[in-house]
Amino acid sequence: MTAIQLLGMAAGSISAVTFLPQVIKTWKTKSADDISLLMFTFATVSVVMWLIYGIILRDVPIIYTNSLVLICSLIMLYFKFRYSHKKDKEVNAAKEILNHED
Repeated sequence: MTAIQLLGMAAGSISAVTFLPQVIKTWKTKSADDISLLMFTFATVSVVMWLIYGIILRDVPIIYTNSLVLICSLIMLYFKFRYSHKKDKEVNAAKEILNHED
């Protein structure tokens, strides 16, 4: 592995680690209300495209980096659907409105 590839791997590791504080916080608090679904959806699509690009080029640092970031992005998307309480509040509010109309 060349020095440039090592630099890419180090940069990729740091990029992946930037997601970890949010992943840990969301997991501990069991709340994803303040997480932007649109942002993480775009981020996940972008990472998948970078991963495909890296695979086509057989560029190990790009593959490594985007594999790690993809894992974190998918975890955050899972947490968004699993721990989002706003959706529950909206559903409950809609149910209350429907029940009062009867």
